[in-house]
Amino acid sequence: MNINYIIGIVGAFGVFLLGCVLGINIGPDAAAAELPLFTFTPKNLWNFFDAASIFITIGCTIFVVLASFSGGMLKAIPKHFKIILNNKAYDPKGYIDQLVELAQIARKNGLLSLEEKANEQADPFFKQAIMLIVDANDQDKVRGILENDIDCMSARHEEAAAMYDKASSVAPAFGMVGTLVGLINMLKSMNLSDSGGASSLGTSMGTALITTLYGCLLAHVIFGPVAQLLRGRDSEECLCKQIIVEGVMAIQAGENPKSLRERLLTYMSQKQRELGAEGGEAK
Repeated sequence: MNINYIIGIVGAFGVFLLGCVLGINIGPDAAAAELPLFTFTPKNLWNFFDAASIFITIGCTIFVVLASFSGGMLKAIPKHFKIILNNKAYDPKGYIDQLVELAQIARKNGLLSLEEKANEQADPFFKQAIMLIVDANDQDKVRGILENDIDCMSARHEEAAAMYDKASSVAPAFGMVGTLVGLINMLKSMNLSDSGGASSLGTSMGTALITTLYGCLLAHVIFGPVAQLLRGRDSEECLCKQIIVEGVMAIQAGENPKSLRERLLTYMSQKQRELGAEGGEAK
């Protein structure tokens, strides 16, 4: 479980809500009145709730994203959150260990003996890579097929991240639109000749500004982190697949398993290399 994401989102909203209800009493007036340093006023939370503002900001953002991307991309949103919450989806060390094992089998029994291992693979890309060398394809052809697969996969992942980038960019814009709607309604209904007109100005202005607040929260607390995490997961998956490509190419060339492990460990950080060389768990 990606606990950092959960802590970050919950912490961001927690600090925001705390800031809404927390008052800090400093200065000579507060000292003279012997007020406590902090005061909590939970009823202030209602100052930051407005149904029309929520409707404008969230509703318009959703429909603009709907207009900008395919239905299939929108259906994949639950899958995107499953991906970013899984912190151990990709294990470079595990792939290296498997490739070294395959190299040992191939050197002992030949490439054809790897077909059984290929059928045991849950990863379709890994299975495809093994079967390409089992079928005695040319090395350039094998590399070209696998690297094209990686490029196409990364392009699909970038499109998914771009959807959240789009939402992150339009949410503040529609927050401002909601503010303008509120200001227009406020100015049209304001009557300063009325004794209560001027006194309601501050309340009306506050309601108008809430949509901008909602837009900023959606952009920087919800959509922005998701886009960043999806790109991070793409980098992790591309790294694992690149290790697979280099590994199967080396197996096809008959490289020594020990040399293969040393070469593949160069894709990892120094700490990960040490753990990988010792057979420990790389984090």
